[in-house]
Amino acid sequence: MTPTQLRAFVAVVRLGSVKSAAADLHVSEAAVSLHVAQLRKELGDKLYQPTGAGLAFTPGGLRLASRAAEMLGLQDRTILEVRQAGGGRRLLRVAASTLFAEHAAPGLIGLFADRAKDLDVELSIHRPAQFETLLRTRAADVVIGPRPPADPTLATTHFLNYQIIAVAHPAHPLAKAQPTGSSLREQTWLLGPTGASQAEVVLPMLHRMNVPEERQQIFQSHAAALQEAKRGKGIALVVSFAAAQDIAAGDLTRLTGNLLQAQGTWNITMLGGGTAPSAAAELARFITTPRATQAMLRGGGTTPGRFKPSIYVTLWH
Repeated sequence: MTPTQLRAFVAVVRLGSVKSAAADLHVSEAAVSLHVAQLRKELGDKLYQPTGAGLAFTPGGLRLASRAAEMLGLQDRTILEVRQAGGGRRLLRVAASTLFAEHAAPGLIGLFADRAKDLDVELSIHRPAQFETLLRTRAADVVIGPRPPADPTLATTHFLNYQIIAVAHPAHPLAKAQPTGSSLREQTWLLGPTGASQAEVVLPMLHRMNVPEERQQIFQSHAAALQEAKRGKGIALVVSFAAAQDIAAGDLTRLTGNLLQAQGTWNITMLGGGTAPSAAAELARFITTPRATQAMLRGGGTTPGRFKPSIYVTLWH
């Protein structure tokens, strides 16, 4: 098996057709078909066959799809590490949920990167449902966010509990009144990207209150949602420590009620069995220390040359 053959097969699996795979790889359909035919011959398996509804994969084809993605990811990782070794630098790729990336990652990454002068940290934001795939394909070295399902091949460490609370402008009608279920359903709810994720805390809170979708507004960042709450536009669900200063200054008030608070956990996960990069294991040990906790809660940052976001989003205004 060659990397070219595996890339062709993975593209067919991902896109659902030889034609789409060829367009994605910028090669002819005949080239993709040839690579797949070579794999079929070497492995003694049809891998897949066309049907009226698309492609039907054999059990062997499904197993190869999983293994091929891992093998290609490991190849890319090896190439990267060899190049880094030649340049005397290391790169740690961190994938995180939007909530952690916005509120806790800057302080953590700043403090951690400053401890090792040969280390650069790349942060990307992903849905928690993608975490396992990112690790197994070596697209990320560690993932940080909600605790993933139990898996003996992954090493997960819980490092911080956080609380989601409801806040509004002090003049909001519910600021001085005990809210009822019906009054909560009638409000405008101002949410960050986490409001669209079933794996995190905010969306289950809204479901418990039976808030209709038309009463929910999702913004590009949690900070943007918080700013709208300060303008009196509705109720925001935020991490408690992120709103602490605004509450202390009187710009926001915390709403009370059992339905208006919930606890979540942040966890760091990497491949187990000693297969994760050394920098990933270093971060997993460091993230549980009191210094790391203080950095996450208080914020902070690092110099532009040490922090390399792999995707660009606006988090603060």
